[in-house]
Amino acid sequence: MAFSTPFSPTCGLFRNASSMNGNETELFFLGASRRRNCSHLTKSSFSGPFPQMSFGYNRIGERRDYLNSHVCASVSVLADKSTEKAQVPKGEMWSVHKFGGTCVGTSERIQNVAKIIVADDSERKLIVVSAMSKVTDMMYNVLDKAQSRDDSYVVALDAVLEKYRNTAHELLNGDDLASFLSKLHDDIDKLKALLYAIYIAGHATDFSDNIVGHGELWSAQMLSYVVRKLGQDCSWMDTREVIIVNPTSSNQVDPDYELSGKRLEEWFSRNPSKTIVATGFIASTPENIPTTLKRDGSDFSAAIMGALLRARQVTIWTDVDGVYSADPRKVSEAVILSALSYQEAWEMSYFGANVLHPRTIIPVMRYNIPIIIRNIFNLHAPGTMIGGTSREDNGDAQRLDSVVKGFATIDNVALVNVEGTGMAGVPGTASAIFGTVKDVGANVIMISQASSEHSVCFAVPEKEVNAVKEALVSRFQQALGAGRLSKVEVIPNCCILAAVGQKMESTPGVSASLFNALAKANINIRAIAQGCSEYNITVVLKREDCIRALRAVHSRFYLSKTTIAMGIVGPGLIGATLLEQLRDQAAILKEEFNIDLRVMGITGSRTMVLSDLGLDLSRWRELQKENGEVADMEKFVQHVHGNQFIPNTVLVDCTADSNVASHYYEWLRKGIHVITPNKKANSGPLDQYLKLRALQRQSYTHYFYEATVGAGLPIVSTLRGLLETGDRILRIEGIFSGTLSYIFNTFKGERAFSEVVAEAKEAGFTEPDPRDDLSGTDVARKVIILARESGLKLELSDIPVESLVPEPLKASSSPEEFMQQLPKFDQDMAKKRSDAESAGKVLRYVGVVDVVKDEGTVELRSYKKDHPFAQLTGSDNIIAFTTTRYKDHPLIVLGPGAGAQVTAGGIFSDILRLASYLGAPS
Repeated sequence: MAFSTPFSPTCGLFRNASSMNGNETELFFLGASRRRNCSHLTKSSFSGPFPQMSFGYNRIGERRDYLNSHVCASVSVLADKSTEKAQVPKGEMWSVHKFGGTCVGTSERIQNVAKIIVADDSERKLIVVSAMSKVTDMMYNVLDKAQSRDDSYVVALDAVLEKYRNTAHELLNGDDLASFLSKLHDDIDKLKALLYAIYIAGHATDFSDNIVGHGELWSAQMLSYVVRKLGQDCSWMDTREVIIVNPTSSNQVDPDYELSGKRLEEWFSRNPSKTIVATGFIASTPENIPTTLKRDGSDFSAAIMGALLRARQVTIWTDVDGVYSADPRKVSEAVILSALSYQEAWEMSYFGANVLHPRTIIPVMRYNIPIIIRNIFNLHAPGTMIGGTSREDNGDAQRLDSVVKGFATIDNVALVNVEGTGMAGVPGTASAIFGTVKDVGANVIMISQASSEHSVCFAVPEKEVNAVKEALVSRFQQALGAGRLSKVEVIPNCCILAAVGQKMESTPGVSASLFNALAKANINIRAIAQGCSEYNITVVLKREDCIRALRAVHSRFYLSKTTIAMGIVGPGLIGATLLEQLRDQAAILKEEFNIDLRVMGITGSRTMVLSDLGLDLSRWRELQKENGEVADMEKFVQHVHGNQFIPNTVLVDCTADSNVASHYYEWLRKGIHVITPNKKANSGPLDQYLKLRALQRQSYTHYFYEATVGAGLPIVSTLRGLLETGDRILRIEGIFSGTLSYIFNTFKGERAFSEVVAEAKEAGFTEPDPRDDLSGTDVARKVIILARESGLKLELSDIPVESLVPEPLKASSSPEEFMQQLPKFDQDMAKKRSDAESAGKVLRYVGVVDVVKDEGTVELRSYKKDHPFAQLTGSDNIIAFTTTRYKDHPLIVLGPGAGAQVTAGGIFSDILRLASYLGAPS
């Protein structure tokens, strides 16, 4: 039985009858082939009873899984004679890679891509490739020029030709180069003819997708040559022959997986390669009309092919290390997520995160095929896995114990609010609203509706909002006129912030934490939406608050450090000491407590120094001299608070200036936290104090002033703790002045009062003018602060103060004159000491708040020697709280109550308390 059948002009088939044995039929393929992988296919055997042939094994026992295009054509003829076609093997032997335009932007990068392909030891590989970077945009530009009858389209197309031609010369040589350039020039000639027709007609009709998709064709062909040059057999696929899609009304396409699967089988029967380079972005309609998968179509192509092949995984190669917890351009501390669920990635990509287009995830979800996002420029980075579950990374690269996986924003949106009592209970109102929006062609990003149906608000891109409003006003003109609808309102200049996490649905308190973080950053929410799946919580904010909001919530969920922008007002003794303490602790706070305190500015009465990133506190004095400028409080505050990358701002007033204190209300109203040892605000006019405290209580802006009483001692916080836990204050009595404590602890024996005062002044315990201490005014201010904290509504003038400054010396022209004249009055103070000692007592200068009598006093009193006040030494303060709980034995706070170190320490403690309230670990 002999036969001879021609298969192609270059390939023939005949049976070697002499080598037949039993049912075995040996076939020889003769003739040259244009494809390189045909040269070694000299013999293949078919076994089984003829004509039911199946592929056999070659002489070394390996399964021959591929044939060149001409052999495939031969097999096709045999198949027509009742033989089997080569079928696509499916499953985990396939890995799919997608390389975007950046990855193949230069000859060097294409070479790098080829090496990655060859290094992949998967049994089978399919590589989806985009056009070289910028080429798709260049092709759209060419098309636009032709449609607008701009004859420079020819020059623009030649620029694309030159880009690919130069790259080919750098990568290829010999027959490969000649073959590629021949195809390239042939395609360009055809495109020019097609573009000329468009140029004449002035419109592209159905040709545009065919034109813009050529970049992918050339990239795939060129990459396949480079892979073969590295010694790996490779075919290239024009996915217009395989991926079949149906256009939708929303300028998108829906893949036809059944028909695409059949086309893949047909393609593979002709090209059964183990490595395939496929075009991304392009596809065909069921009528075989070329089309595209629209923007981000190459990722979509890879997902579709992965689903058709049931691949092990789909790797998307890009120029970042993976998916970030937030946009790293907006949140510098954003971290790479090791894993995301499909749902999480879907939500984040919908809300603008640079992850994947939502439709890319759809094909692989059905078969639970993971998508890996990797960086082609950093092969050591493991990337982000997107799959059916959201596995956490055990390493340090991802610190995400949080139920919120990441955050995304959409900028430039507007809210449309349709409101009216006539909407409640009326069927079809929402349908009419959104039907009207659909007719306009606007994209509704989110919807929020109260259960009362009194109002419906939704967000749309800002560029579409005017058309939406006009359409709604027209549609509901009668309802508006009759009063059933009260308004169709547009709120412009908004942004959307979304928090995404699959675990949110099973974790209570996520919404509370999110809203609390925004409130503490003084950010107002315009609208809220959360689906029943609870995979995301979406809020609408003012556009100007977007970045601060993103950083605030990111910080709250421990995705980054708690960063606070600080402005120091008054770098005198206390302010300078605070800056030294901040300098010494900054690294520890950042490392151990995730607190990043950045001093953005320091201002005195004459000079200020500003920084955009934070001053180097090891040389702030030098910077003040080198870069200092004229002090301007308004400019200073605007600079410190104006950094949109830091959500929280605090101004620390280390002065005793009433003018600075007068700014507190304005600062708090702007959302700036205030910390101070300055007593002027809380002891000033009562109405201003009450207004200040009311504002602070109504907002999430903090006002801390622990150091106003007792320097670093916890006096104010102790008082608040007693009141907040339901205790009732009866009396507060204490020695509040470190200066006067030192003076009367030293005023013993035969020593003169003026001598002790001079010693205290020399030691630096007093103010430059000792009268400021001896007058008792400072103690009175502390008494009025504690009285007001206790609920008494007293003015400073309501507090009787016993001054220790002799009446004739109050008008002394200078501190020096006062000190010279003070010895003349030592006898009066000596008599008071003698009278006290005769009664077994000591003198102490005290302040008293009597809550029961609704009064306060400041005076010199005598105490028995066994009284706690009599036991003091040095400059210590002591305060006794008598309450309903501590009635018989008052609660006593004792310790140093003066000095730069302890006062600065008290301020620093308030700063850390603020950081804790803003989300840092407590």
